[in-house]
Amino acid sequence: MSLKNVTRMYLSEDEIPRHWYNMRADMRQKPDPMLHPGTGRPVSAEDLGAVFCKELVRQELDADTRLVDIPEELLDFYKSTRPTPLIRARFLEKELDTPAEIYYKFEGNNTSGSHKLNSAAAQVYYAKKEGLKNLTTETGAGQWGTALAMACAFFKIGLTVYMVKVSSQQKPYRKAVIETFGANLIQSPSETTEIGKRILAENPGTGGSLGCAVSEALEAAMKTPSCRYVLGSVMDHVLLHQSIIGQECKTALDKYGIEPNIIIGCAGGGSNFGGLIAPFIGEKIKEKTSTRFITVEPASCPSLTRGRFAYDFGDTGKTTPLIKMYTLGSSYIPPTEHSGGLRYHGMNPTISKLFNDGYIEGRNVKQTDVFRAALQFAKIEGILPAPESSHAIWAAIDEALECKKRNEKKVILFSLSGTGSFDLAAYMSYMEGTMADSIPTDADLEKGFATLPVVSI
Repeated sequence: MSLKNVTRMYLSEDEIPRHWYNMRADMRQKPDPMLHPGTGRPVSAEDLGAVFCKELVRQELDADTRLVDIPEELLDFYKSTRPTPLIRARFLEKELDTPAEIYYKFEGNNTSGSHKLNSAAAQVYYAKKEGLKNLTTETGAGQWGTALAMACAFFKIGLTVYMVKVSSQQKPYRKAVIETFGANLIQSPSETTEIGKRILAENPGTGGSLGCAVSEALEAAMKTPSCRYVLGSVMDHVLLHQSIIGQECKTALDKYGIEPNIIIGCAGGGSNFGGLIAPFIGEKIKEKTSTRFITVEPASCPSLTRGRFAYDFGDTGKTTPLIKMYTLGSSYIPPTEHSGGLRYHGMNPTISKLFNDGYIEGRNVKQTDVFRAALQFAKIEGILPAPESSHAIWAAIDEALECKKRNEKKVILFSLSGTGSFDLAAYMSYMEGTMADSIPTDADLEKGFATLPVVSI
């Protein structure tokens, strides 16, 4: 097909993937197993079943099944918002005067404003099938909490959301939307859990972190009848569900005979980036492509670029299994910056393994540079991006300008994972000149590394 006049590449409902793709099945070396913090042995399905839904546990522990069927009832739900468009950023290309072609996969065309609904719907579907009545979760910027509230309303399951306190204060209307869909929202850390009380006692006035919120949601799930905990990133079953993003991208690009040279995504826990790169990284592992993969994180919370590849707890309260990942230490609480969805101390174990093995490049960027790129994109392409997604925009612009400098025509693909409609306070702060950058010193990071557990395997 000719691309001469094509800007938006839509797929039909019949082209929505009918399977999720498990990239671990194609990896030459698998991610290290999660360990039980008490015994030091790999966790079992029984261990995880006390916290997660049974089918999600099965998916989490399955590193060998390449394609996992998407249930028909879930496909019907997906059709309300999927497939999402793949858009060529022609106006941005012209503004940058670059020979590069720039494409972005737009995941913000649902009420949650992000890609999070892909996994939220799947997790709630399985909870419903298991007969559960309640769920708990954490949320940073609020996209996950909103998406899960939407899915719980659809499948008629109760939900309690622990939202990182600083993000809740920055985005009060997120609370209104989450509660509109029937969920209960609690600012974290809170006085509603024993872990929350302890964190507040040790860190008075803290703005919280995703690690804190995870701890509270886990504790609440364990104490609530007919309840399990669900989460929107970090775990491999979440990456599995999000692979629908990359599969749709690949189907659309293949229709037009396009092969991306560079694929870019923001990463906090890794769900958006992992979902975007999934089918492409599979080809990279098989040495069928030379595509570069770039993940971008905040300079204030640089788990991949400045963290350590080590076993660590997934939460601040140290209640989860130990995960082999790039981490800043579970005790690390990042500065109260505006990219709430990226303020997590660690990174998904599969993404961490791929990064450690050299398949992925990592970058970090200051938030003022992120918002500069966000405004440039919004004014030219007409979509107000979420701060999290704008990390990918920053890198895409940087790569496009590098193409201009070298007079190279490359194809750049990035994920516009969410919209910034609830982030207007952050945009105002940037435009008023009151936004500041926070970059941890080596000494700051050492405090987090000092809390890493000693593991012998």
